[in-house]
Amino acid sequence: MRRLLVLTAAAVVTAFAGAPARANDSVLKLTQDPNQWALQTGDYANTRFSKLKQITADNVGKLQVAWSFSTGVLRGHEGSPLVVGDVMYVHTPFPNIVYALDLKNEGKIIWKYEPKQDPNVIPVMCCDTVNRGLAYADGKVFLHQADTKVVALDAQNGKVLWSAVNGDPKKGETNTATVIPVKDKLLVGISGGEFGVRCHMTAYDLNSGKQIWRAYSIGPDSDILVDPEKTTELGKPVGKDSSLKTWQGDQWKTGGGCTWGWYSYDPQTNLVYYGSGNPSTWNPKQRPGDNKWSMTVFARDADTGVAKWVYQMTPHDEWDYDGVNEMILVDQKIDNKDRSLLVHFDRNGFGYTLDRKTGELLVAEKYDPAVNWATKVDMDRNSPTYGRPLVVGRYSTEKGGEDTNTTGICPAALGTKDQQPAAFSPDTGLFYVPTNHVCMDYEPFRVSYTPGQPFVGATLSMFPAPNSHGGMGNFIAWDARQGKIVWSNKEQFSVWSGALATAGGVVFYGTLEGYLKAVDAKTGKELYKFKTPSGIIGNVMTYTHQGKQYVAVLSGVGGWAGIGLAAGLNDPNAGLGAVGGYAALSNYTALGGQLTVFAVP
Repeated sequence: MRRLLVLTAAAVVTAFAGAPARANDSVLKLTQDPNQWALQTGDYANTRFSKLKQITADNVGKLQVAWSFSTGVLRGHEGSPLVVGDVMYVHTPFPNIVYALDLKNEGKIIWKYEPKQDPNVIPVMCCDTVNRGLAYADGKVFLHQADTKVVALDAQNGKVLWSAVNGDPKKGETNTATVIPVKDKLLVGISGGEFGVRCHMTAYDLNSGKQIWRAYSIGPDSDILVDPEKTTELGKPVGKDSSLKTWQGDQWKTGGGCTWGWYSYDPQTNLVYYGSGNPSTWNPKQRPGDNKWSMTVFARDADTGVAKWVYQMTPHDEWDYDGVNEMILVDQKIDNKDRSLLVHFDRNGFGYTLDRKTGELLVAEKYDPAVNWATKVDMDRNSPTYGRPLVVGRYSTEKGGEDTNTTGICPAALGTKDQQPAAFSPDTGLFYVPTNHVCMDYEPFRVSYTPGQPFVGATLSMFPAPNSHGGMGNFIAWDARQGKIVWSNKEQFSVWSGALATAGGVVFYGTLEGYLKAVDAKTGKELYKFKTPSGIIGNVMTYTHQGKQYVAVLSGVGGWAGIGLAAGLNDPNAGLGAVGGYAALSNYTALGGQLTVFAVP
């Protein structure tokens, strides 16, 4: 394995600051100021790293609750608040209320936006009624509602400046994701893979809401915006009809490949990076072929939407290992040569390091030793299976066949990590990853497509990884230079919260029981924990106000792991198998919806 050497934090910041393609100026300015938090991911690179260091490994144990705020909604609270200047912007799950809170006046509500949405969208959403938060640019707050309406709000008063409809819930199209402002555009994804939706990424004009381009994950070249000769996978042109050739008949029209994860952007290359989700249906027997471009990393030109390169991680998915998790952009050295890298922790249990300019695959290793569905990713460039996972036959639901229960597959469908975002510290060169330590039994069955109705075709059960510590999660530090776990903290339940790394040498994350935890970035030693009113599936963020550093997190149990509690479900197979797997969670927490803000006195 070639050794990767991390550059300094200053080098990473400089690389993104000296951007020739020019990102949105207001976003660049805000995200380079550690006192504010204008994007869900902290910055365009998705590092979730803060240069703030008032709170350190030495004093974090003194952390106390500074203030709190009830959102008034009792479902899963994902994402985080934003802070711009003296205002904090807080969102909720459905009905997607937005609050502007005055930090100068003890969190007083400046304005409130409460959209009127058809509650019939709720049963179409998967999984839970979560929303991963707002974005800020050019004096506007952007929200993508559950019903797929995209709205631009005046940050001063909450008035709607423009809106655009991104999909149709009657066809199964909904939204749970955030958005990302890039230059003069707002990039927006879509959900609905469990309803046979053919999904896409769309760019809207930041000032008017007019659609500029739309790139589907699956379909004809003209729809998916690839150039057969110039768009590459692993260095080779994808060729004509690269998606259509991998589907049987018209199955691509209900093929999924949804885009409900996170989005990153490199101003130097002007490329937007994101992943696509599962092919529909979950029954692999019904859709022969590689099902491109589901389960794929896309690198697209921000101006035109045309893909420069793609990489499919799980061809012909048989386990629902969506590829939507965040793409973290870091600058490191390989063999003493500067490289621009993309690091991705996939649901399939492999941590990938690629060259983000070319799509060259550099590292692909398991980030949980329990992963068993594949032995490895083939890294032999001369092999016909180069870049593909080598599937273990006994864990193939395709080989097991319809109406046959394939048992003991690791990880479960919710992956070794789902959307809960990792963080990167340029000070340690390590990635901090919230993970699921969960396995499953999977029984596919034949299903027919009806618009607006579930198009799943599998029954699942989930359980803790066997022959391990008995828990369902770990919080790990990962060295993407070598593809190795540096340290690992055991957790009773999956870690469904996004991590935050800081220059104070502290990493924060939340637990499903409701604890905010702080650990030493170098060793993983637990330095602090506090039990919030409900389980944490939100992402930890930090900011300063009047010269003082604060740490904030949303609590409100739910999401896929907590869907049993959130939706009041009891059938162990409900929630696509999560209800039974996480049944014990009800002994530790209950529904809630609260923002808790911490500080050192």
